[in-house]
Order: sequence, then C-alpha cells, then structure tokens
Amino acid sequence: MASATLAGPPGDCCTQTVQHIGEPRGAIEKIAGANTYITGPRQGDKIILFFADIFGPLYVNAQLVMDYWADNGWLVLGLDYFDGDSYAYHIDKEGFDVRAWVAPKRVRAAELLPPWIEAVRAQYGSDKKYVCVGYCFGAPYVMEHIKTDWIKAGAFAHPAFLNEDDFRGVKQPLLLSCAEVDHTFPLESRRRAEDILAEQKAKYYIQVFSSVQHGFATRCDPSVSAQKWAREESARGILNWFNHFCD
Repeated sequence: MASATLAGPPGDCCTQTVQHIGEPRGAIEKIAGANTYITGPRQGDKIILFFADIFGPLYVNAQLVMDYWADNGWLVLGLDYFDGDSYAYHIDKEGFDVRAWVAPKRVRAAELLPPWIEAVRAQYGSDKKYVCVGYCFGAPYVMEHIKTDWIKAGAFAHPAFLNEDDFRGVKQPLLLSCAEVDHTFPLESRRRAEDILAEQKAKYYIQVFSSVQHGFATRCDPSVSAQKWAREESARGILNWFNHFCD
C-alpha cells in the first residue's frame, strides 16, 4: 500500500517571491561537477548542506540565508541540482507549467546528490559535524539523510513531496519550520507528521508561524513585519537547533 501523502508537489504558493536586498558573500564552485554555493569558514568543523526550493541556491534570497549561518560559524554548501535552470528563470513566463517542469528536476536531483555528497565528505572530511536543511523541493533530501548515522541533525521549512514513510525510521533530530497557512503542508499533515515522530520517540521541534504562508522562510515580503520576523526567526531557530546538537 502506498504511503499517504503529507506534503504535496509545488503549486502556486511555491512560485511566489519577493526578491530580497543584499550582496551575497559566498562563491560558486564546482563539487562533483555541479555548481555549489559555498559560504563560511573553510577550516571549521561544522557544515550545513543546503537543499534549496525551486528557486535554487543561486537565488539571492537563498544565498542571504546561507550567509547568515556562515556569519555564525558554519560552512554552508548549496548544491544547484537545477543545473542553472531554476524556476527563477521561468517566473515571468505566462502559462508556465511548474509541475511539468519540476518532474525531471527531481530525477536530476536524485542523480546529482549521491556523488555530490560523496565528494563533499571527501573534500571537507568525513569526521566533520554535518547537518542539513531543506526548503519546499529540498525537504525530501533532509528526510533521506536524517535516516543516516553521519548527519547530526536536520531541519526543513514549508516542505513539498513528503509522505508518511518519510517520517518513519528517522535517526537524527528534526526541526519543522511551518506556516499557519500552507496548502502544500496543511495543518492535518503537520499533526500527522508529529504523531509519527512521537510514536517512534524521535527528537523533534515544531515551530509554527501565524500570519504567514508557504514560502515565508525564503521568499516572504520583508516589508511586512510579521513575514520579516518569521523569516528571521526561522533562520535563527534552525541555527540554534544545529548548534544545540553540534557545539
């Protein structure tokens, strides 16, 4: 029997954005042949693997979030599993079918991730403290990796593409950063996910922000105080969660 869906595929809420203002401070380099946004101290022992939403890790909003964690002592690596073809390049195309576009992207991401992970661990060391975070499209990769022994903790915000089985068998702590209004990951799904985590006595933490919608953590309108605060508090909460398990 197929596992029940908890977070659906990207929809209209996943394609809305307000571009944030700031100058990214990281670099784009190749790892395992794939463009990777790299920011933060290269010689530290704490590394965040960043799994982006459909706008990708090279979108300025994502880069600014990664730079925030870098400013707080983490090396952050964001794989561009969209091969330079993120949704950011299609946002103004009338009638663009995001679901048709995203299907092959999932296939490609599944191909790129294993060699990229292997290369990261070879380049930076398998003994480092690795954590992972995912937004929307990137959430399934968090759930995959917190079932391993080498990841210390994981976090996601407003996820897509998750089913009940994704929440079963987790080994590492998980933070869920959620919007009050989220048609992709609605209230009933969030509570079912919590039930599954509680049943297996997993370590988890759920934050729910009222007055915001799916996408708030990376694509909110910072001129709206509730949205700006939720975005910043989500990033702070994820930072504190990772520090808690890695300091």
